[in-house]
Amino acid sequence: MKRFGIMTGGGDAPGLNAVIRAVVKSAAHCNCEVVGLEDSFDGLIESDRSRILTPKDVTGILRIGGTILGTTNRGNPFAYPVTTTGGKMDYSDRVVQMFHQMKLDALIVIGGDGTLGIAYEFYKRGIPIVGVPKTIDNDIVETTNTFGFDTAVSFATDAIDRLHTTAEAHHRVMVVEVMGRYAGWIALYAGVAGGADVILIPEIPFDMERVAACITDREKYGARFSIVVVAEGAKPIGGKVSLIKEAEGSFVERLGGVALSVAADIEKRTGKETRSVVLGHLQRGGAPTSFDRTLATRFGARAVELVLERNFGTMVAFHPPDIVAVPLEKVVNRTRNVPLDFDVIRTARAMGISLGD
Repeated sequence: MKRFGIMTGGGDAPGLNAVIRAVVKSAAHCNCEVVGLEDSFDGLIESDRSRILTPKDVTGILRIGGTILGTTNRGNPFAYPVTTTGGKMDYSDRVVQMFHQMKLDALIVIGGDGTLGIAYEFYKRGIPIVGVPKTIDNDIVETTNTFGFDTAVSFATDAIDRLHTTAEAHHRVMVVEVMGRYAGWIALYAGVAGGADVILIPEIPFDMERVAACITDREKYGARFSIVVVAEGAKPIGGKVSLIKEAEGSFVERLGGVALSVAADIEKRTGKETRSVVLGHLQRGGAPTSFDRTLATRFGARAVELVLERNFGTMVAFHPPDIVAVPLEKVVNRTRNVPLDFDVIRTARAMGISLGD
């Protein structure tokens, strides 16, 4: 194992550059060469979409958000053809062809559930793969944490702190929408850390009457403002998730808009002035926290070890306090949701936080 590629796929997350840096520096210490592939598997479509990465190339990127290699979440490369300098080809066939043509010994693929699922398919086609889990949503199974999650929660908590002051000053209800897709990890952690009064997550369909009752009860004992944190994938009992755009072609559906409808319903039911805020992609940007920098660095170094051990078809995972290898087949096509008996949910209830049920 002397020459291997590295790529970042799916949505960006703080800590991607930290993984790249760790892989390049660890590989250099083992006299291995790392080829950076641009924009996920697109970097294996043409040879001019890749470059050698040396320790000098990754100097200073530990603290920087985003990814120096670029990323894409356009869709599944097994689903459509692509036009190349060699003519029109099946995308996946072209990736396999270029992997061998570039004389790569292995691929380190950094991504979320979608990207890791694609990586697993290429592994079954003979490409040696090691996966690194990445998502701010923290919804990848077999790992306690993914890097990017702590940064997203920290930003959301800071935003909630700021909204507390304006909500209290104007005696308003503030509804904060956070990311997470179909898992409520960000909403739950940021809501508890930020002192929210109501937290709505996808795992627990909510009843607007109960949400309004919580706010009305607070008003009765003198709390004239309230903070509601809602995950973008939360939905009312018997209802559907709120969408900005339906799934189309190779693009997945875009969630969003639930905060606006929840705010309107709260104002109608309680008579209290209510405003909504969508944090959106602000949660993805900026420098990673120290926890995410450390976790990402550990993931990158362990990924290189797995390559050198020829332990392919695996993903690095955080099983506190260790970084371990788990089979990719145990990860793909699964989502890590918040368990209903999770201790943070019990803590929220003990603190009098309404979960809308």
